[in-house]
Amino acid sequence: MNEPSILLTDFYQLTMLQAYFDHGLEETAVFEFFVRKLPAKRNFLLAAGLEQVLDYLEGARFSAEELSWLAAGGRFNRRFLDALANWRFTGDVEAMAEGTPFFPGEPILRVVAPLPQGQLVETRIINLLQLQSMVAAKAVRSVLAARGRLLVDFGLRRAHGAEAGLLSARASYLAGFDGTATVLAGQRWGVPLYGTMAHSYIQAHASELEAFENFARSHPAGATFLIDTYDTEAAAAALVELAPRLAADGIPINGVRLDSGDLGDHARQVRRILDAGGLAEVQIFASGNLDEARIARLVADGAPIDGFGVGTRMNTSADTPYLECAYKLQEYAGRPRRKRSEGKATWPGRRQVHRRYGPDGRMAGDTVTVIGDEQPGEALLAPVMRGGERVGTAPPLADLRSATARRLARLPEALRRLELAPLYPVTTSKALRALRRIADESGG
Repeated sequence: MNEPSILLTDFYQLTMLQAYFDHGLEETAVFEFFVRKLPAKRNFLLAAGLEQVLDYLEGARFSAEELSWLAAGGRFNRRFLDALANWRFTGDVEAMAEGTPFFPGEPILRVVAPLPQGQLVETRIINLLQLQSMVAAKAVRSVLAARGRLLVDFGLRRAHGAEAGLLSARASYLAGFDGTATVLAGQRWGVPLYGTMAHSYIQAHASELEAFENFARSHPAGATFLIDTYDTEAAAAALVELAPRLAADGIPINGVRLDSGDLGDHARQVRRILDAGGLAEVQIFASGNLDEARIARLVADGAPIDGFGVGTRMNTSADTPYLECAYKLQEYAGRPRRKRSEGKATWPGRRQVHRRYGPDGRMAGDTVTVIGDEQPGEALLAPVMRGGERVGTAPPLADLRSATARRLARLPEALRRLELAPLYPVTTSKALRALRRIADESGG
């Protein structure tokens, strides 16, 4: 999937760009991306999507065809369109590392660039960061609920479009899922691939037993069998019957998949059948409209389920399908700027987030301040792009996933629970409050 056209943006970005061009507003601007408030049922969010933002910024260009189309519309003057022919992003970017837990009001990405550049990239940056951060924050709840059991992303077919499905596979793996059914995510980022079979495969055969045997012989290294097309427990018994024939040819049965009904009850009955038939090593995998709440209940009830396929509810973040996020101007031409709209006021300036840790190594509180105001703790935003080029090379997704797991291990225990916890302490520094007064007094 190639990066979409630079015209995948809001029209007002282009109308503003022409006005900036016509009136010479091209000095350095600072924009920051942040989330205004936590969605319901979330104790924290998880930064994700940075790599796709950097890919976009490095490659964004106007093609001759795109400029011809804009010219034909008659809304833009020729001098402006000619300038766009050489457009490229030349700015700097600082950001939190992907997989970093964050909270409302904390910038997770900052763009420092000539005003027209920083303006034009707004829509796509929000589009990329919002989706993956939202999905990662949903996915990590299943990771916490599953308590080490296998988790596989099953959500491509009901995602809101191809790119959303692909990026959801990436975000869920970053958050701690073990793999995905989305093949392109395996090819592009090395996400481990998992798959079983569909009910249609079973129905295409004269019997379940024939379907199971044919599939097993096509995949002699081992397979997982979908056993709820007709009668779940009867299908488990059929596998017990088949197992000795397969074993004689060195073909193992890796697992069975349950996709309907009372998953906990079926899992218990199937486990008894498999164990009695000498298949204690065969794992039980469950899917079917799962989310973190259902996983938590199954785990708490002691259901003998070894892994879960999670799809629609995670990939669409069904309970909270958007983040109230923003990308706002913080500084222009060296002066602090802030929005003062009722209910949507922002803080000015180039901000940094410092995170403190307690004696137990767990997160203890954050301070949001201005660049240069040293505070205790770890500074979370770091340079990732200079002059329109990446700082260093893009890390493998597997490395980002491992780093995410280490950060999640440092969450306070209350934040790791699915129920709402007391708000994590995020404070604003005296220096940032002073800058706000300066911005207000100067009319910025």
